[in-house]
Amino acid sequence: MTREINSPVLVTGGTGTIGRRTVPLLVAAGRTVRVLSRGGRPADIAPDPHVTYVRADLLADGELDPALLGGAETVLHLAGGPKGDDAATARLVRAARAAGTVQHLVLVSVVGADAMPIGYFRAKAGAERAVMESGIGWTVLRAAQVNELLLRMVGSMRQMPLVPAPGGLRFQPVDAAEVAARLAELTLDAPAGRVPDVAGPGVYTLPELAAAQRTAAGARPRRTLPIRLPGRIGRAYRSGANLTGPEAHIAGRDWETFLAA
Repeated sequence: MTREINSPVLVTGGTGTIGRRTVPLLVAAGRTVRVLSRGGRPADIAPDPHVTYVRADLLADGELDPALLGGAETVLHLAGGPKGDDAATARLVRAARAAGTVQHLVLVSVVGADAMPIGYFRAKAGAERAVMESGIGWTVLRAAQVNELLLRMVGSMRQMPLVPAPGGLRFQPVDAAEVAARLAELTLDAPAGRVPDVAGPGVYTLPELAAAQRTAAGARPRRTLPIRLPGRIGRAYRSGANLTGPEAHIAGRDWETFLAA
């Protein structure tokens, strides 16, 4: 079966932080896009004749109707949450197989998915396995936490008297636009298997992220509260299991440049 350039690209989570940056790139490349979303098109995303929004919940009970894929030959799976990504991805894979048209599954995962003993990471690793064992051509990109999400996390701590400082916990933030650009490139290309992780150029502790954010906002840094992370989780973070290796694709701005912009 040959890939048809005119077939739509199905994007799950196309209204999220990464998705709303990836969809326009696919359209600019000449593709029509079918977005699966629990809420349809948000009011702050302008209508586009090349983009169709379909309501669907990947975490709902029962099987996903293969007809929702709309004849897509490529599926870009971005939808995710704090739990259930493995089950949601398995449902999507079953629908893709049943549809009979899908030739390429592209999944965004998280750096350290198979190394961190935390439920969120385990679910991401399960999602990867579902895609890899699907019998369909696949590409998996692991990304570090995006700047935009870490900014919201740091902002949520504004009213706390002290900044938590979990020992060994570090982040390697990357711009959502950089992840979107890489995903668009992979989606438009042939299945590539597991590709190099993508991350930003700096590694930061939580207090360093918070201090830089306050400096950028013209506020004084706050005192920190050291916290020891116990057990397997603490050992995994202290070993850097959630950080990229030397083969990673390092892209975009560092945290301070992101904040300044």
